Amino acid sequence: MAKKSAVERDLKRRRLVEKFADKRAALKAISKDEDVPQEERFAARLALAALPRNSSATRTRNRCELTGRPRGVYRKLKLSRIGLRDMASFGQIPGMVKSSW
Repeated sequence: MAKKSAVERDLKRRRLVEKFADKRAALKAISKDEDVPQEERFAARLALAALPRNSSATRTRNRCELTGRPRGVYRKLKLSRIGLRDMASFGQIPGMVKSSW
């Protein structure tokens, strides 16, 4: 199991990303638009920099839904390699069997 504080910190970041997503996307669009005057683009960049750092999507970490493990996580299943193997061994994932030879 991962530290509970690390998992909670990541959940807090995900909530911030969701909260500021629209505002961040609008400011990014303004700052990249060549038709907008340079002063407005600069102001948009300053406003973007003033937003909380943890509201950026790149600050989130993919974690296992079962254990909170940060490494070796399959994005599609939201499980770590270890959690996936355990669930497959117990037959909890349809169509997946543990390979052994």
